[in-house]
This record gives sequence, structure tokens and C-alpha cells, in this order.
Amino acid sequence: MFLDILIAMLWSISPFGEAKLGIPYALLNDINIYLAFVLCFFANVLVFPVMMFFLDVVNRYFLKWYHYKKAAIYLGRRAKAGAGKNVKKYGFWGLMLFVLIPLPGTGVYAGTIAGYLFGLDRKKAFLANSIGIFISCSIVWASTLVALGNFN
Repeated sequence: MFLDILIAMLWSISPFGEAKLGIPYALLNDINIYLAFVLCFFANVLVFPVMMFFLDVVNRYFLKWYHYKKAAIYLGRRAKAGAGKNVKKYGFWGLMLFVLIPLPGTGVYAGTIAGYLFGLDRKKAFLANSIGIFISCSIVWASTLVALGNFN
């Protein structure tokens, strides 16, 4: 059970699925439904401070290398293209709306990058990401429970 919880949390931190994959994994492995939600949500929220540290410190150091810079510009353009219109026009609410959509590429990683690129206040960006993650996790959690027919 501990290993399943750890794997669910690692999926929730991973850019390949975030909590959109961590929650279903936990529920499919018979983790308590409330514990699965809380742990995967908090694991996903932890991505924001890690990404901000990366963007502030590590990113500036690695931008000196051509291949990294090329990849970073590509990811920045993708984040701006996905969230750009909403974040630029609506700020906090646009970022929150972008992050809450439970689709690939609309999670906290892209939301953090978009907030960083558009110069949103960190506290507001964190709050927008957290609320968006909470709603996204709620949608994924409820739909997974309905699909499994498992309301323990």
C-alpha cells in the first residue's frame, strides 16, 4: 500500500500526468478515496515552488547552452500559446481556468511557466494554480469514482 501511495504521488508530481494520472492510479490500487485525493493534490501543488525555483535559478544558468535554450524557448512558446490569450486578458482568472481543465498540457507545469512568462505576481499565480489544480483534481477524482462505481 505504501508503495502504491508513493507511486501515485510521483505520478502527481510528474509532468507526464500530474494528478490527472496519480488519482486514477491510486483509486485503481484500492487506496482510500479521500487519502488518494489529498495526497495527489498536495503532491501536484508542490510542483509550483519547485518550478519557480527552477525558472529563477537553474533556468538562468542553463540558458547559456544552445540546445537547452532552444528547448526552453519551444516550451515557453507552447505554454504561451496554450494559456496566452486567457492569461494575458484575464490574468489570475485566466490562469486558473487554464490549469483547471483536466487535459494533457494544461496543468501546473504549463500554468507556472505561463504565469512566469506573463509576469504575474507569484502569490496570485500560486493561488490561481492551486485553485485550478483543486478543481481539476476534483473532476478527475469524481469521474474516476463514477467510472469505478466506488463510493466507499
